[in-house]
Order: sequence, then structure tokens, then C-alpha cells
Amino acid sequence: MRMLLTSDTHLPKRARELPGELLERVAEADVVVHAGDWVDTATLDLLEARSRRLIGVYGNNDGPELRARLPGTAYAELGGLRFAVVHETGGRQGRERRCAQRFPDVDVLVFGHSHIPWDTRAEGGLRLLNPGSPTDRRREPYCTYMTAEAADGRLSEVVLHRLPRRTPS
Repeated sequence: MRMLLTSDTHLPKRARELPGELLERVAEADVVVHAGDWVDTATLDLLEARSRRLIGVYGNNDGPELRARLPGTAYAELGGLRFAVVHETGGRQGRERRCAQRFPDVDVLVFGHSHIPWDTRAEGGLRLLNPGSPTDRRREPYCTYMTAEAADGRLSEVVLHRLPRRTPS
């Protein structure tokens, strides 16, 4: 199962549109996971239309229309793994411990909010993934997203993709 992980798209505030490379990968993925802060419903509509399967949650910058359509936490079994998706996990200090306590029956947690890519394991095995943001790099050198494969109860081929820097228009 091919997966695309993204978060914090912040359209149209941080960018006018999603990067073409990201949209190409959406078409290739079996599952697209978005960890919140869409900001506009048009982005949700676009990813719903282009994805074979979309799993998404709302973030702190998402208004009532998005909150009416998306949960705060999503759960799914993908490729024999138990996934959870949330937007916020709190500060980086102690994140693995907090998340392992909050999600004891989950194998992989996808989260967003910080715009900082993250890939660690908690004691006990929980894998924590933050794909960063494809549109708002903040203090990071690049905008990013992740791809991964889930099959037979294993997560593999987890790759952080750096997007080319946008030129001002």
C-alpha cells in the first residue's frame, strides 16, 4: 500500500496552490493522509477528488466548515498496521512518551502542526511521523512531504521529500 503523508497546507494563506509534485504523488498513492491545517475547504475537496482514499483531520487553523467534515483524530488500519492521525502533539520534549501513553494501541502516529519533519520511535515501538509542510517551510530549509509503504504489518520506504523552493511571483 503506497502512502502519501502531508500536513499544514495552509491554502491560500501560505501558498496559492499545492505543488505539482505533491499532486502527482497523490495520484500514485493508495492512501493520502493529511494531518490538519488545511485552512480552506477547496483543498479538502481537491484531495478528496484526486485520492483513492483520503484520511484527514482538522487542525488549529481550520474553521467550522472543515471541523464539520473532519474529525480531530482519525484511526485506520493500513497494510496490517494501526494508524492514528492528529494535528497537535505538544512540544518536542517528551513527545514520544506522551504519544505512546495517548495512543497505546497504535503502531504509527502521523501528526503535523510544527511544520518540522519528524521520524522517531517511542519506547514500545510507536512510530511518530510528521511530514512537515509542502507550502510553508517556516524555519526549515525546504517545504516537505513524506511517502511510505505499508504491507504485512510493516512500514517501509519512509522517505522525506524536499520540494524545490518557490520563486516569488
